[in-house]
Amino acid sequence: MPLKTRALTSSRLARRVLSSSLVKAATTPHGIDRYVEMIDPLWSGTEVRAEVVEVCNKTPDSITLTLRPNQNWKGFRAGQFVRLSVEIDGIRRTRCYSPANSQFRRDGHLELTMKVDPNGLVSPFLQANAKPGLVVQLSQAQGEFFLPLPHPRSILLISGGSGITPVMSMLRTLTEKAYIGKITFLHYAFTEDDVIYRAELDAIKAKYEGVRIIRAYTAQQTGGELHGFFSKEHLVAADRHYAEAETYLCGPMPLMDSVREIYEAEGLSDKLHLEQFAAPIRSVSTDDAEGSLAFSTTGTSVENNGRTILEQAEAAGLNPEYGCRIGICFSCVRTKDSGTTRHVLTGDLCSDNDINIKLCVNAPVGDVSIAL
Repeated sequence: MPLKTRALTSSRLARRVLSSSLVKAATTPHGIDRYVEMIDPLWSGTEVRAEVVEVCNKTPDSITLTLRPNQNWKGFRAGQFVRLSVEIDGIRRTRCYSPANSQFRRDGHLELTMKVDPNGLVSPFLQANAKPGLVVQLSQAQGEFFLPLPHPRSILLISGGSGITPVMSMLRTLTEKAYIGKITFLHYAFTEDDVIYRAELDAIKAKYEGVRIIRAYTAQQTGGELHGFFSKEHLVAADRHYAEAETYLCGPMPLMDSVREIYEAEGLSDKLHLEQFAAPIRSVSTDDAEGSLAFSTTGTSVENNGRTILEQAEAAGLNPEYGCRIGICFSCVRTKDSGTTRHVLTGDLCSDNDINIKLCVNAPVGDVSIAL
C-alpha cells in the first residue's frame, strides 16, 4: 500500500476511535465533561469555572483572590456581583461577592475581596484552603447595581468595610476610562488599618484631580478626613453638592440605613443606588405560626415554627444550597408542591402550587410541601 494511502487510512481510523470514545463517554452516567475535566479542571461546556492564580491579605481579616475564569465567562459591569461556589465536606456552598477590579481589566481576571467571618463557612474555608490552582465555580454577573451609560457628570460613592468592593470596581473602571466628571469617594472603616485598598486609594487621590477621597474612621480619632459615624454633616463635608450627584452605596446596614434616611427626608431617593448583602429587616412575625412543613423529596416533616423555609430545613438536618440568604441570588430556589407561603420581607402571600420560590425569604402559612 502506498505511504500516502496508509497515512490517510490511519488518520481515518484514529478519528473513528476518537469518535467512538466520545460517544461512549457521552452515554456513561458522567458524560464527556467529567472526563475532559480530568485533563483540564477549568473546562466545561456550560459552567463558569475559575482558577485561583493569586491569594493575598490586604487586611488581617480579609482575603483577596485573583481568579482566571474559563471561556464561559461573559464579563461584568462594575458594581455587579457573582455567586462563588466551593465544595465543603461534600456539599456545594455558595456566597455572593462583588468583583473589585475594573470591568476593563486587560487580562480578563477577576479580583474578589471578602471579609473573613470567623463564624461563617465559606470565607474561613477560602482563607485556609485557597491557593493558586484551586478551581471554584462562578455564576455569570448579576445585579442592577452598576453605572449607567452615559455616566453621570457627578458621582458620589459611599462604602463601609468590605462593602468597598463594588464601588472600588466603579472607581477603577472610571479612572481607567479617563472619566472627566467629578468623583467623591467616602469610605468608612474602624481604623486606617482596616481600609482594604488604602494604598491604592492614596495613589488615586494623588494622581487624579477629579477624584476626592474621604476616609472616615469610626474608632480612630487621628488621620483620615472624618471621624465617627455617618451624618448629614459628614455628607456635606464630603460633597456639598451631593444633591446633584448620583450616589452609589454599599456597606453594613447601619450605614446604609443612615444614608437612606437622609436621602428620603430630602426627597433624593431617586438619586440613591445601593447594593445590599446584609440581611434586611424581617417584616413578618413568627408568633402565629401553625401547620406543618413537609419536605417531599426526603420525606421529612416538621412542625411549622414561622421561620423561613431555609432555616426550618437546616434545623431539620437538611442541607439545601443557598447563597445570599436575603433573596437576591436564586441559589436556594426550590419548587413548592402545595400550600401558602409568605414573603418575610414584604408580607406578600402566594398560594399557587408547583411554582419555584426562594427558601431564604419565604415562610409557610399553614401546611406547606416543598420539593426538598
